[in-house]
Amino acid sequence: MLFDPAAHRALRRQAGTARSPWFHLLAAVLELAGGLGELLRHSEQPWASATFSGTRHTLLLQFTGTAGVAAGETLIAALPDHEFTLPRQIVADAAVIAAEHTALPAPQLSIEIALLLLDES
Repeated sequence: MLFDPAAHRALRRQAGTARSPWFHLLAAVLELAGGLGELLRHSEQPWASATFSGTRHTLLLQFTGTAGVAAGETLIAALPDHEFTLPRQIVADAAVIAAEHTALPAPQLSIEIALLLLDES
């Protein structure tokens, strides 16, 4: 699914009623990617330590075309230091765990990212 700015706003409205934080997370990541990423896969697993609980998310995004690849590269550069604003969640860790460029038949970039969300007390 490819998202445009209007779809991002609709996703954010929908996220307001969702129990899982992944809607908010996906909207924020796609916004950071300039709306040019296509979500190929999402997985979510519960996570807990002695003092915190939350969820670990893995997203696989694909960017196509010159503008898409540039947006994906911007996401790669911005993700580690980006301050996410998610309701009742803190993004404790955000990392690119894989990236693959393809030149033919069209420029394409696939990015796998991992994010750790902690429940805000």
